[in-house]
Amino acid sequence: MKKRFLSTIAIAGAAAVALSACSSDADPGASGSAGAAGGGGDVITVGFAQTGSESGWRSANTDSMKAAFSAENGFDLIFNAADNDTAAQIQAVRGFINQGVDAIVIAPIVEDGWDDVLGEAKDAGIPVILEDRTVSAADDLYAAWVGDDFKAEGTTAGEWAATTFGDTATKMVVLEGTTGSAPANDRAAGFDEAIAGTKIEKIDSLTGDFTRDGGKSVMEGFLQKYGVDGIDLVFAHNDDMALGAIEAIEAAGATPGKDIQIVSIDGVHDGMQALVDGKINYIVECNPLLGEQAASLVKSVIAGDTVEKQTFAVDEAFDQAAAEAALPDRKY
Repeated sequence: MKKRFLSTIAIAGAAAVALSACSSDADPGASGSAGAAGGGGDVITVGFAQTGSESGWRSANTDSMKAAFSAENGFDLIFNAADNDTAAQIQAVRGFINQGVDAIVIAPIVEDGWDDVLGEAKDAGIPVILEDRTVSAADDLYAAWVGDDFKAEGTTAGEWAATTFGDTATKMVVLEGTTGSAPANDRAAGFDEAIAGTKIEKIDSLTGDFTRDGGKSVMEGFLQKYGVDGIDLVFAHNDDMALGAIEAIEAAGATPGKDIQIVSIDGVHDGMQALVDGKINYIVECNPLLGEQAASLVKSVIAGDTVEKQTFAVDEAFDQAAAEAALPDRKY
């Protein structure tokens, strides 16, 4: 049964979390670090299966998680980054189960394919918290989820596009996130619903895998296919791909933000700077600072407390003036 979190969030002020990192980076297939687990004291051993390090957003998310799951906060963190390899990520989770950790936190690379390993964790009595991304598995296979409302982010970006371009014939290309991932699926759905009935025409859409190099490569292909004059708007599923698109547009002799406008999602420092510089036109935030909320959920679940099944972070949206005001105090 598909489980998607599609509720609408308010676009409001962002939470702040310290980004200093402290963790034990270990091979989840190795033995040893789980000695503090399971009722042997106050330390909670947690295995965290991260997607990888594909973007500035992901780096900020990792730092936030490491800071929250620190020894000072009562945790022994076993960290694994799967380099966007779903099979490797599932293998890492199985390693955590074999070590007998107290809890597992997963930022799933894709939505599908998690039923078996989540069932194994449940059978082992190890609670699972999903962080950032969602899965299509039955919701009784994990304890809770914390993250951003991806569909609402797409909707907000699409509403800006509809307001800005809706009455004008507009050729748009899309830089998609990782195929099959929750943010790619939901941001696309929210954006498409928001621009329905406008004069915005999506002429092409390809994945750049949430990476700057991927966004640059895909945008180069779009420019070769349609030319600068054949593209009016770029919707990038994240800032890193938008930054790659900027490089491609500039290399083609055009001016990003003017000749081709760009709307993006994330709100990382480099993206916000590009918005201030006029190279991106609008950014919807996706708050990566989820560590404190995830750590709180783990402690509550371990204690046997009842927790909300889904917890949303709080996101903002920025035009150029708002970005200029926010940038000096930006945490990521």
